[in-house]
Amino acid sequence: MSKPSNKTKPLPKFRSEAKEREFWESKDNDATEYFDSSKMVVAKFKNLKPSTTSISLRLTDSLLDGIRQQANKLDVPYQSLMKVWLTEKLREAKG
Repeated sequence: MSKPSNKTKPLPKFRSEAKEREFWESKDNDATEYFDSSKMVVAKFKNLKPSTTSISLRLTDSLLDGIRQQANKLDVPYQSLMKVWLTEKLREAKG
């Protein structure tokens, strides 16, 4: 249960980002005890996009045609479909 908004704990000083991360990730700490919820505002990051890197990838014509056909069936851009498939396979491999 969180404390009343006027009874927040002072934020500790951290020697490093690693120590701060360790503090906030600890099950012993409740972030609601350190912040006054009545002063919180919603953050909006309208232009924030994940970093991307362009790569060149050589595919056979038949493989690319197959990917494009499947993308057309799903009504999505073929490059987006490839990213989804690669992401899924990576998750499976990590699984």
